[in-house]
Amino acid sequence: MRKIYGKMMLLMEYLSLSHTHRLTALRGQSSMQATAAEPRRKSTVKHMRVMSQEEEATTSPPMTPSTFDFKGYLRNKDNRKFDLLINQPKKCKRTPGGPFLLIAIKSLVEDFDRREIVRKTWGKEGLVNGAQVQRIFLLGTPKNKTVLPMWESLIHQESQMYRDILLWDFLDTFFNLTLKEIHFLSWADEFCSSTKFIFKGDADVFVNVENIVNFLNSYDPSEDLFVGDIIYNAQPIRTRKSKYYIPETMYGLGMYPTYAGGGGFLFSSSTMKKLSQACKQVELFPIDDVFLGMCLQRINLKPILHEGFKTFGITKPSAAPNLQTFDPCFYKDLMIVHSLKVSEIWLMWNLLHSPRLLCTQKKQVKKAFKWKMVSKEATKGHGA
Repeated sequence: MRKIYGKMMLLMEYLSLSHTHRLTALRGQSSMQATAAEPRRKSTVKHMRVMSQEEEATTSPPMTPSTFDFKGYLRNKDNRKFDLLINQPKKCKRTPGGPFLLIAIKSLVEDFDRREIVRKTWGKEGLVNGAQVQRIFLLGTPKNKTVLPMWESLIHQESQMYRDILLWDFLDTFFNLTLKEIHFLSWADEFCSSTKFIFKGDADVFVNVENIVNFLNSYDPSEDLFVGDIIYNAQPIRTRKSKYYIPETMYGLGMYPTYAGGGGFLFSSSTMKKLSQACKQVELFPIDDVFLGMCLQRINLKPILHEGFKTFGITKPSAAPNLQTFDPCFYKDLMIVHSLKVSEIWLMWNLLHSPRLLCTQKKQVKKAFKWKMVSKEATKGHGA
């Protein structure tokens, strides 16, 4: 097993280097093509829902001074309809009767490497344990366009290659993830109502799709179902330094409704359709997973807690602080694990699918999160 692990680490170093070269070449090629063969595309962004240029992006650390423009947000929060710039209207029509599972992954335009690793590992399209699985990535327009000046050309080429990109005309920022939520649900209701179930999560999670399919086989997609790492009795963060700071003027209640950690969760086709309608009736809220909890409350649906959803990672048992939890035998019986690097996702996927993998006994993994009223800040594990 150690030999396999060592070989996989060397392979990941090679693949990471090769990918960098490929991406650099793609950017250079796109730049030359844009100059020689077509006029430079003008930016298609028509609206800026979040006004502040210093607003925290999706990848911001949890504890940084909040510079979110709440006044601007409140002025523009009713603007909830943005154009779909790249669509995949035939995504769910490839399979007669629709796919069994649609995987929807939140992503950023510039995170090509994360999308690529998902495509090559747990997000592969096709049959999984006899069930048809399809994949889609959810994107907004990049906040910092100078970092990737040819982003429009690149993302259109990527879409033509893989046919798995949805791009909307709003800035892709942390506080606009709610927009991504409601636009995806609306898209799914219109273009993918035939799917039986949906998994929605982040690009930095490891997902054991085989376990998810086996779990869903015992459920009826025409009945309501919402499963994940459920958070109970969470209170709004009033500390201004927190990424999740919410002033009382925006949310005056002392407790959030029950909601699922945004790293990944499952729901049925029936629930998708009801949530799509509820999103149109519930006032927008800048934290997407809390907002979805409000929508669940609106349709009077209680989400189901499942121990296999580790949206706060795997914690080491206190009795064994030196235990190595990055072990395929830990991951074997789980649904998802949040916050993995690209190389870790690749490595874990190959270790789990190695014919040499032998788990002599079932690993016991403690749940990574349990709400304690004493500590509020530690509970905020949103899929940012």
